[in-house]
This record gives sequence, structure tokens and C-alpha cells, in this order.
Amino acid sequence: MYQIITDTDSDLAKEYVIEKGLVQVPQYTLIGDVTYEGAEGVDPADFYDQMRGGVEPKSQAINPSVCEDKFRAVLEQGKDILYLSFAATLSGSINTAEMVGKELMEEFPDRVIKVVDTCSASLGEAIIVMKAVDMQEEGKSMDEVIKWVEDNRKHMCHLLVVDDIKHLQRGGRVSKGTAFVGSVLGIRPVLIINNEDKLVSTGTVRGKKKVIRYIVDTMKSKITDEWKAVNTRIGIAHGNADEDANELAAAIKEEFGDVEIIITNINPSIGVHSGPGALLITYFGTSRE
Repeated sequence: MYQIITDTDSDLAKEYVIEKGLVQVPQYTLIGDVTYEGAEGVDPADFYDQMRGGVEPKSQAINPSVCEDKFRAVLEQGKDILYLSFAATLSGSINTAEMVGKELMEEFPDRVIKVVDTCSASLGEAIIVMKAVDMQEEGKSMDEVIKWVEDNRKHMCHLLVVDDIKHLQRGGRVSKGTAFVGSVLGIRPVLIINNEDKLVSTGTVRGKKKVIRYIVDTMKSKITDEWKAVNTRIGIAHGNADEDANELAAAIKEEFGDVEIIITNINPSIGVHSGPGALLITYFGTSRE
């Protein structure tokens, strides 16, 4: 038996985590002198309003001792561990998980701990985790799940439209050159996670209708017939922008039919970087670029 573990930056719904018996290692958000675990205790509307008001929260990767406690509890149940991680290029959390896993395998030599980079963020990571859960429920082995993840993770497309790119630049997620793209009022920078798993700018768009059209047209170019069957779930994560997210979901359904669309607020530890008003769409496609 093996237990699937992930981190809270996957933006998985709490109800889903409970229903499927998943284990999550928390990422952290620091607002002033207060540290929040995952999205617990943070109201999205209040969080993003604070950012609009000039508050500059910070994010923090997983804690080694907390990760060890989570892993140990599973190992003591006689289970192996498959840890599906947030993109290594965007967080150092995977390094912590690998270190903890290596140490615990010396203590539990009969157990197996595999740490796999999903090369994804937010609902991109979540959709990969959910597919892994589906496969586990179908009776697939850990190695079969890992192979699927490694074969498909570079096809998980992320398209991020932000109101203000300064938050990404401040947190070191994009370069100063990329941040300059978003300096013109009314222009919304568009970013992707590229084939090197780096967050890079691909241009700009102005106005909500054009943003939605741009996203749908980009998806159409990447979701070929081969990938339509893989896209059983599409993710929309947003920075307290419910109306924009719902309009985008309606446009996607009109174009692609009755696909399951997961909509959620971007959790604070990622929202620190994407900022209020951001829209992130995640789906499987021919290529990331």
C-alpha cells in the first residue's frame, strides 16, 4: 500500500482531501507578525484586499519537522509514500521532502518513499494529483503512477494573467526585465510556465473580454484531439476575482463542452506572488510554449 502526499500549494479542495484520505504538507504565509498554515485562517477577500492596500505578505516553504511528522505517521502505518511536489523551480519545498525522505528510509528500510516533481503549480499540481488518485483507485502501482506523471507533467499548461507583475518580481519569481512588461497602466501581463519550468512572460493583453478570448484561443491551439480525452478536468484559480473566473469558465464550456472545471481562489502562499485579480488556467495540451 502507498499513501499519496502533496503540499497545500496544490490548491486542492479541503473536501476532496478529506474524501480521498490525502495527506498534505503545509506551505506558509506570513502577514505581518502572523504565520498562517496553508490557507487556514485566511479569508481570500481580506487577504487580497490587504495586498491592494499595500500590505506585502511573504511565503515560506514546507517545514522539515512538520514534513517529517507527516511522513512518519504514514510509515508507521506500514505504507509507502508517493510525494507529489510543487514545481522545484518555484519553491525549495521538494528539497526538504527529499531530505526528510532520505533520512526516514534509513529508519524504515522496508518502506519506500518516492518524491516526484509535478513541474506544476496550484491547480496544475492539483489536477496531476487527482489523476494519480484516480489511478491508485484503479489499482495502479506506485511505479505506474510515477511513470504517468513523468510522461505527462510537461504537458500541464499554465497560463497566468496578472493585474500587477510587481508581486512576482518582488518575490523573485520573474526577472526585473520581465516585470517591466507590466508597468503600463491597463495592460495585463500574460505568463506561462515554460519547458524549463520557469515562469516567463509571453506578452500582454488589455481588457477583460480580450483576456478571456486570448485564454480560450490559446487553449484551442494546444488542446488537439489527442489531448481532449486527457482533459477530464480543467482548473481556474484566481486572486479573489470570482466574476472573471466564472465568465472564463462559461467561455471554456461553450468551446469545449461539458468538461469538469475546478474553480478556486489561489491560496495565500502563491497569491503572495500572483497578487489580487490574477487568473490562472491549467490544462493538458500539446506543449507548454
